Amino acid sequence: MTGVRFDNISKFFGNVRAVDELQLSIESGEFVSILGPSGCGKTTLLRMLAGLERPSEGRISIGDRVVNEISPADRNVAMVFQSYALYPHMTVASNIEYPLKKRRVPKPERAERVRRTAKLLQLESLLDRKPRELSGGQQQRVALGRALVRDPDVFLMDEPLSNLDAKLRSLMRAELIQLHRRIGRTMIYVTHDQLEAMTMSNRIAVMHDGRLQQFATPEEIYAQPVNDFVAGFIGMPPMNLIEGKLCRDENGAIFRRNGWSLNLWGTSAQEEDSEQAVRIGFRPEHLLLTDSGDEARVTVVEPTGHELIVVFDLQGNRIVGRLDPELQLKPDDVVKVAPRSDRIHVFAAADGRRMNTTRPEA
Repeated sequence: MTGVRFDNISKFFGNVRAVDELQLSIESGEFVSILGPSGCGKTTLLRMLAGLERPSEGRISIGDRVVNEISPADRNVAMVFQSYALYPHMTVASNIEYPLKKRRVPKPERAERVRRTAKLLQLESLLDRKPRELSGGQQQRVALGRALVRDPDVFLMDEPLSNLDAKLRSLMRAELIQLHRRIGRTMIYVTHDQLEAMTMSNRIAVMHDGRLQQFATPEEIYAQPVNDFVAGFIGMPPMNLIEGKLCRDENGAIFRRNGWSLNLWGTSAQEEDSEQAVRIGFRPEHLLLTDSGDEARVTVVEPTGHELIVVFDLQGNRIVGRLDPELQLKPDDVVKVAPRSDRIHVFAAADGRRMNTTRPEA
């Protein structure tokens, strides 16, 4: 198995810096997702690894080899794209076999590798069909098979599930997880869908404006985001982020905004200023209905079956909660709410960096 390393990689398109001094080391056999919004540089990073783009600065290594000057065909990586890019006039078997044919692999070996790959992806009964006779999920499995049959060191996937409906995406996520467990190869998966990244990955690299923001396990990124961008990007509904002032005295730290104050017991901050502009954050599932809380007015109720997504107006601040579906709440109801004190995150308003010195407890 083979790991991947990016050493201070930058990529310029004219005056635009698409990737900015990125440092990233992916271990052999990991499933890593590159996650971020459109235009953050994630696909450019993948294309540089595949050899389809040349880095402007820095080095890319696959295993022990620096591959900057190595052609795409000689890097032993396989790429699966958002579009299936199947040959419509070929059968499933011929589509899977095609990369081996191009490499002049002997015919008996080609047949055996196609058979093994089809069995792995549960395509054995479809080998004689044409792509137009397949469902979207089956076509995507054929595209995976065409990459898998090459026996690459590294799999690169560029939003391969984007064209599928929600149910098929869910099924294909499970299939990709199982495929990774079976073959144990390094997989690098580009997506803007946080659910895909959170459910499939060993670690996630979150990118924004060409820069790596955080590289950690899904659990760590969710529980301890390094800045307010990661905090707001991960989670559905997103984390509640509220701007205000962090005030300190001998009794501890208090957050204030628009006449609303919140004691931040259990939250320590690195800075020593008596008053500082900050954003506090807390996830919707950590908003509690409690008699000791502050009055908030219900503005929107969204029942999803297993929970209620409720939007509140808390003294001019819009906050969202994920609540018990048995609650009988309707717009204009007034209730008392408070975030869990051990789940409050504090970010500096100036640069968004995390100020908490302790990780919220479970």
